[in-house]
Formats: sequence, structure tokens, C-alpha cells
Amino acid sequence: MSSKDFSVFEPRRRQPWGVLALVMLSGLAMMRNGVDVELGPPQPAAAAAPDTRPIGVPPVVTPGLQPLPFAPASRVKIPSIRVAAPIMDVGLDANGWIAAPPPEDPNLAGWYQNGIAPGQRGTAIIVGHVDNQTGPAVFYGLGSLGKGQHIEVERFDGRVAVFEIYGVEVYSKNNFPGVQVYGDTGEPELRVITCGGGYSRGRGYDGNVVVYARMVGSR
Repeated sequence: MSSKDFSVFEPRRRQPWGVLALVMLSGLAMMRNGVDVELGPPQPAAAAAPDTRPIGVPPVVTPGLQPLPFAPASRVKIPSIRVAAPIMDVGLDANGWIAAPPPEDPNLAGWYQNGIAPGQRGTAIIVGHVDNQTGPAVFYGLGSLGKGQHIEVERFDGRVAVFEIYGVEVYSKNNFPGVQVYGDTGEPELRVITCGGGYSRGRGYDGNVVVYARMVGSR
């Protein structure tokens, strides 16, 4: 983790989705580190595709749900694919891309710290590698997730934000729907992203797997 003092949580200014989309699209293009797995990571099923909500239709809201205040993320758990990983803060690298976690640690995720904290109103972003030089990494199984499964994000204020998946999709890096992925729905949401789609040794993965989830509770 970074060395910042987590004893005081100050709200972060939200970044325009367009800037974030460009950053994420560029940064995640660099997340393939190059190990050949015979069948590759699982890819999202057609039945897991997120439902399209027409413009102007209010988002689904859990009755009584209260967004959480800002607090950095510390750990992510996805029980259905046995993920229990620490989270480090990530920002931008020297090229202006989002910095992925160090590939040497396969069980490490990154939270984009200049955006929304998990549980805050808005869309929080967590990224991680699908594999590294030695084999599968933290989000190798992301494409196998389905609707209704849960993701828990622990925070440095001791709270846990619980999210329910409502869609899993793989998008080409050349046609990435930034508005849909990073847009603010008006409710606390989460996107978990890794590489996916086709793979070639020369170009790496040609897409990103995106998990859509909305907050359904906290503790």
C-alpha cells in the first residue's frame, strides 16, 4: 500500500468519465504480461451480459441503502472465484495510463485512487492482472462470474461495501464503451476490470473483461 495516512479520509474530486475512460483503456492495454495457458482465462457467457437501461430510466436502488463516505479500499473478496486479495492504490504512470499493480505479485489488485471509493455514490474502479509470467493472477477467473454473485470490498475505515453483479462483458480495446463502463449511474457501483478476449503473443489480449456490480449493503 501507499504510505499515506489513512486516519483522515478526505473526499476526492471526481474525474470526468472521459478522462478516466481514456486512462483505463490505455492502461489496461498494458496489463498482459505473457504466459501461455492452453485454454486461456474464462470468457463471459452471453447470459451474463449487462441489461441495457434506456436513457432517463432511474437505476435500480436497494431500499434503505445509504452510500458510504470516502475511505480508501484495502481488500477485495469474490467468494465464487476464491479471490481474497489486498488492494493497493494506483494512479497514473509516466505515460498518463493507469498504473496496474506490480505483476510480480499475482494476488494483488489496484484501486484507482483518483476516482470514487467503493461504497461512495458513483462508480469505483478496481483492476488487476489476469496472469503474469508464472501463471494465472488475481482476476484470472473474472470472466466466469455471473449475475447475482457478490463482491465485497473492505475499506480502511473498517467498513465493508457489498456489491451484487448485474453484468459481465468483454469489450475490444479498439471499441471500448467508456460512457457505459465508467459513467455515474447516480448510485454506488463498482467495476472490476482485467484483460480478456483473444490473445496473441505479439499483441497480447485484445480486450478487457468488465464486471458490473451495484452496492446492495454494507457492514
